[in-house]
Amino acid sequence: MSILSSIKGLFSGGESAPEKAEESIEYKGFMITPAPMKDGGQFRVAATITKGEAEEQKVHSFIRSDLIASRDECIEITVRKAKLTIDQLGDNIFR
Repeated sequence: MSILSSIKGLFSGGESAPEKAEESIEYKGFMITPAPMKDGGQFRVAATITKGEAEEQKVHSFIRSDLIASRDECIEITVRKAKLTIDQLGDNIFR
């Protein structure tokens, strides 16, 4: 499956569908919520990163092209990539 067809599937209700969201993990004042997406027989790396509460809450969601065979491994990779993004961008992630 190509990346473009995967993205199209996200908006048209195609093959890719979010699994139930996992428990959030706190990292440097940010909350990372892994949300692996089932895609065929594999899982796509996806998560939401938030900071703040109520009206002050900022949200950044991402979906990567990475496909991982194991759901648990996908969650581990998702958290690692989210932490790396936070380390590199900090609050600029919300711009």
